[in-house]
Amino acid sequence: MGARLGLTAQGFGEVGRLAALAANPHAAARPDIYSAVASLYQSQGARLSGRERDLMRDILRRLTADVEMAVRIAVAEKIAGDPEAPLDLILFLADDRIEVARPLILRSVRWTDDDLLRFIREADVARQAVCAERPNIGERVTDALAQSDAEPVLVALVRNVTARIAESTFSTLVQKSKSVAVLQEPLAHRLDLPADLAGTMCEWVSEALKSHIARRYQVSRISAGQALDHAVRRVQSPQQQATDGSHKLVQKLAAAGQLKAGFLLRVLNQGQTDLFDIAFARLLDLDQAGLRRVLYEGGARGVALACRAVGIDRCVFQTVFTLSRQAHRIVPQLSPQDRADVDVVFASYGKAEAMARVRTYT
Repeated sequence: MGARLGLTAQGFGEVGRLAALAANPHAAARPDIYSAVASLYQSQGARLSGRERDLMRDILRRLTADVEMAVRIAVAEKIAGDPEAPLDLILFLADDRIEVARPLILRSVRWTDDDLLRFIREADVARQAVCAERPNIGERVTDALAQSDAEPVLVALVRNVTARIAESTFSTLVQKSKSVAVLQEPLAHRLDLPADLAGTMCEWVSEALKSHIARRYQVSRISAGQALDHAVRRVQSPQQQATDGSHKLVQKLAAAGQLKAGFLLRVLNQGQTDLFDIAFARLLDLDQAGLRRVLYEGGARGVALACRAVGIDRCVFQTVFTLSRQAHRIVPQLSPQDRADVDVVFASYGKAEAMARVRTYT
């Protein structure tokens, strides 16, 4: 490898230097070389030649087996948050272990619907399932995912409340729920499931789900000989129903002692921002206006205090800060002073003190 890399790298500047290091790296240096190559590819992607890109992918490929998972995941997390990251680098890293691929598939804004459709056609079930979890996927993507016969993909899709699903795709999913029973409950609870398809499901779902459908859609028989139930349209708006459903879910989790920091991180990563805000407010014992003052008007220190108060670790603060602000169309920018303030919060305050200081923002 050394001779080939040395020859290929002539005249490549920084790329060549890294290639030379990668030819015979010390074990301790491999993670640093991997991170440096990925960072250079990320920042210089538009200016790299085809040969340079090939060389850098070759370096990454050869180092991957010797670089621990945590380093590769950290690189993927960084690239996933960069709206200018080269798509070919994202696609290359998305071919790594699913733990590395997940943040790139789930959060990178570089994917278009066409990119996702091409990726889904070649991806394994695990990667297709992560595609199905991606926030705000469009109707063409959801239709492609609905054609899968893999249960993890179908379940992830119907549980993704931000996924935009056409009526024809819902029809496909409803028919599949006849034989894939695990789809029935999440389908019946989707707020955008068309009423007539909900009625169709009454043929084969459990009595409990029939009761849920009947209450929600006010289902009534057309005639004794007719097998399907029909529903009237809801009076509430879909947005109001979604909010009511989120409040009920948070209340149920809180009553069962299951409303924890892990739930906040999961729904935020899935793009369920309203549910994230409602759950975070409940954990902080704030109303929504108070939460907005802490999370979205109180700067980085307010977010850090809120995270510390509910048990969110420093290592995932950046994820919470970035995703929550992006969802509310706020630039997730941290100054050096912001970073210093955040470090002080996590280093100096316990959960109780952080909770008390959150009150100063309300």
